[in-house]
Amino acid sequence: MSGDGITSGDYIKHHLQNMTYGQHPDGSWGFAQSPEAAKEMGFWAFHVDSLGWSLALAAVFFFIFRKVAKNPTTGVPGGLQNFVEMMVEFVNSSVRGSFSGRNDIVAPLALTVFAWVFLMNFMDLIPVDWLPMIAQQIGAAFGADPHHVYFKVVPSTDPNITFGMALGVFWLMLYYSIKIKGLGGFLGELAFQPFGKVGTPVNLVLEGVSLISKPVSLALRLFGNMYAGETIFILIALMYGGGLAIGAFGGLLQLGWAIFHILIITLQAFIFMTLTIVYLDMAHTDH
Repeated sequence: MSGDGITSGDYIKHHLQNMTYGQHPDGSWGFAQSPEAAKEMGFWAFHVDSLGWSLALAAVFFFIFRKVAKNPTTGVPGGLQNFVEMMVEFVNSSVRGSFSGRNDIVAPLALTVFAWVFLMNFMDLIPVDWLPMIAQQIGAAFGADPHHVYFKVVPSTDPNITFGMALGVFWLMLYYSIKIKGLGGFLGELAFQPFGKVGTPVNLVLEGVSLISKPVSLALRLFGNMYAGETIFILIALMYGGGLAIGAFGGLLQLGWAIFHILIITLQAFIFMTLTIVYLDMAHTDH
């Protein structure tokens, strides 16, 4: 794709643009043919690629873990069962170390969050041109201009996905805060901590900012790290069009960055899971 005569800037913008479906200004529905058309569709447009990959990776997680859970081996377990058991034990130990309350949903939620975020991040290790080129060929087969077929394959580089997960955690935190402490206890923490009744206006500002910052930081941390990593992969891919020597150097850079990126995608999944556990622990604990 980088050799199609487009500029480096166009190449980068193309790879960072989502496949967007929504309502055009004339009232018709369809796919956006340019970033400007996607912007005109407004807030209620759908990022088909991000949503599709998120659901597909959730299905992969569900299928693998369900398969192992339905057919466990009591003797010497196979490699897949070993991997799943190791994941479950790792998450259980994280929950025991960070969650002091009693709630049967926390450990399964933490496992789901970790595995799902890791799988979405893992898509960043697939070469940046492979899947977009396949999408372009499929679009061309249906009569679309290949250069107007956009396809992002890393859901966690889309802030809509990261904010969706973060808001899910946020609503759970609010729900359990009110359920465990009561509405009065929850509002009392916002109004009377940390400076007591005298400092209620200041308390509301401080606690309100602290409360709202939790889902915002949770979403932006994951999005920012993964977006930066994807951008670096795209910049390295541009080197393949610069001749044999630069292309070979780009190949070494890509290999080195991919190896280092394995740590990043795992760490980001772990951080998202850990903060989810901590926020739910705060919801179960008095100030």
